[in-house]
Amino acid sequence: MTVFRVALRRISPEQLFMGSVLLVNGGNYLYNLILGRLLGPEAFADAALLVTLLLVLSFLGMTFQLATAKFAVLFSEGQWEAFQNLMYRYAGFFGLLVGAILIGFSSNLQQIFHTGTQWMFTVFGVAIPLYFFMSVNRGKYQGRQEFGKLSITYQTEMWSRLSITLGLLLYVPVEPALLVAIGIALSFVFGLVPSDFRGVSILKPKMLAPEHKKSVSNFIVLTACYELTQIMINNSDVLLVKHYFDSLDAGLYASLALIGRVTYFMTWMFIMLLLPVVVQKQKDGEATAPVLFKYAGYVGLLSLMIVTTCYVCPELIIELMFGKVYISMAPLLWQYALATSLFAISNIFAYYFLSLNHYIPVILCGILGLSQLVLITFFHRSLAMVVQMQIMAMIALLVAQLLYFTRKELMK
Repeated sequence: MTVFRVALRRISPEQLFMGSVLLVNGGNYLYNLILGRLLGPEAFADAALLVTLLLVLSFLGMTFQLATAKFAVLFSEGQWEAFQNLMYRYAGFFGLLVGAILIGFSSNLQQIFHTGTQWMFTVFGVAIPLYFFMSVNRGKYQGRQEFGKLSITYQTEMWSRLSITLGLLLYVPVEPALLVAIGIALSFVFGLVPSDFRGVSILKPKMLAPEHKKSVSNFIVLTACYELTQIMINNSDVLLVKHYFDSLDAGLYASLALIGRVTYFMTWMFIMLLLPVVVQKQKDGEATAPVLFKYAGYVGLLSLMIVTTCYVCPELIIELMFGKVYISMAPLLWQYALATSLFAISNIFAYYFLSLNHYIPVILCGILGLSQLVLITFFHRSLAMVVQMQIMAMIALLVAQLLYFTRKELMK
């Protein structure tokens, strides 16, 4: 026990958070593997659609989380109290708005995506305000670099979703996609642990100074625009495949996407660590580029390892994770991993620029994110073509980010 405590003291909060993120990613992959094996390709297509909607929701939630994290570093006590009240009001308003849209158009979504029930969208919509509150909560911990509490919120959300969904699928004889939606919704409740609502007053809040409110609004708009491009880049392929292909192909492609996206999820922890450090160094007048090089190097090395592994033994990976029924996706695995790796590296640059309030990278991401959507819309004769369109778009995105960074450095 003493040895364990000594070892624990030697682990930095950042290292603890990185380990926690790896565990969460592992749990999320276990969750998807269980769904894929229990449901089979066709039913898994509906479940994977919900998982994709959760990813879309997470990107919207990151707008609140990143804004809260940034201004937790910049604002003093009085300003901070007024700011967090503002963020909880925004989270509540947009959560209710997005949830109402999903509920109101649930039957239309069922027709567009050919799902077995519209109630999966209704249940999902009801829970969205909780997710946005959870995102603000996480932003406070991220900005203050309280990585222990931040780790716990991710752990409680992931493990509760895994256990609740598995229990429902095994013991409740209802449409599987609806059960998955219920599991996701309930996990948001557990994701609020731990929470700190001291000083929060949504109905009668302290008002933020006008100049600070403008700064906050500008950052939220900028971040929301970038998160929208992330939605297009990271999720449009699964949604378009679900629309253009039959359920079997959509389920097979969903398994490919979930495995191929491991690079993105593995590298997300570096983005979480990057933002508060860059903001703090800019505030202190120190150089920020070395931080970018450090984390970009980590992401590049990790990406190379994952793509190489997917190229060398794709059949083994797919069979171990989803079973032989999904094996036809093996030739595309390394290509999808490559597309995701290119996106992950460009993402490090994008969040670096976002931390420094640079607008051009967001516009570049928007243009190239839209180009990916257009390319897949016009060129989708096969699943292989869908993946190759993404590789083309991601190469263009990374080159654009590198050129912008080089130009900014030369102008100093």
